[in-house]
Amino acid sequence: MVRTASASAAAGPTLAVVAREAGVSVPTASKVVNGREDVAPETRRRVTEALDRLGYVRRPRFDAAKAPRLVDLVVHSLESSWSGAVLHGVEDAAHDAGLEVVVSAALIRSRVGRPERGWLDKLVARGSSGVLFNLAELSDSQYAWLEQHRIPFVMIDPVQEPPEGVVSVGAANWQGGLTATEHLLSLGHERIAVIAGPRRTMCSSARVAGYRSALASAGVRHRPEYVRHAGFDESVAHRRMLELLDLPEPPTAVFVCSDRMALGVYEALAERGLEVPDDISVVGFDDLPEARWASPALTTVRQPLSEMAATALRSLLRMMDGHRPESTRTELSTRLVERASTAAPRA
Repeated sequence: MVRTASASAAAGPTLAVVAREAGVSVPTASKVVNGREDVAPETRRRVTEALDRLGYVRRPRFDAAKAPRLVDLVVHSLESSWSGAVLHGVEDAAHDAGLEVVVSAALIRSRVGRPERGWLDKLVARGSSGVLFNLAELSDSQYAWLEQHRIPFVMIDPVQEPPEGVVSVGAANWQGGLTATEHLLSLGHERIAVIAGPRRTMCSSARVAGYRSALASAGVRHRPEYVRHAGFDESVAHRRMLELLDLPEPPTAVFVCSDRMALGVYEALAERGLEVPDDISVVGFDDLPEARWASPALTTVRQPLSEMAATALRSLLRMMDGHRPESTRTELSTRLVERASTAAPRA
């Protein structure tokens, strides 16, 4: 009880105490504190004297015009280094622009991976000026809801092709798939497999298309059995690699469409007593920290995740200021990062 009394004294009198001292209601005292004009002069005088006598501390009034603008970032998960790179890019760009960012994660609970509708209602309630969606898939009704409420938004690496007019930022996935496969071809590999993400995802389809284009340009026969699809995780990629190894003529190299999946490939090869790159070469995609930590260090295609996120935020900022981007799709370049997981095939 002593602590409570001391805390109350330190905080100063409440508005209710001031109202009781001046002989008025709390709403009337509040009007005086907030500078409202609909108060009688005599009443205003009594409240003002009570405020001064009791030492009431007026809190500074909230000025919405001076408050930093708020934007939302919706991420699929906060558990991966992929999301960490995106957050880093958004954070830096938001700091430069004087924006505050609210991060929403783990709200994609439906089987199709769509943000829950209740979150969209909260978006309006907290006064966000715009939204960045990262690896999110929205329904037609959710797109319509955002347009109806005139909330600008940008997609970062969308799962599927967004509707016409929706602004998105991604990486040059087709070029990345081409570059990865050309690297393996240059080492002398012809039996090159690909373990891709889900068939319906934009990035996965583009990377496989780049892989096929590189094979065609080199005059290497495309083998349908060498194309496997998985989720973007280690466990399914692990199974797909075992399936490839069980083929009558297994590949000598594999292009894996994410670094996390490549870790699952490493495990499958180790189970079969095979070494990277002596027995089989592996190329990943993303250039996450895991690629450098793997043993041997993973050759991979770097996509500029932080730069993608920063570019998306800058596009969103222009939209918030009433400007429409010249192009609805921005793709940042990818590049091959050579490490120790690729080598020429054994004679």
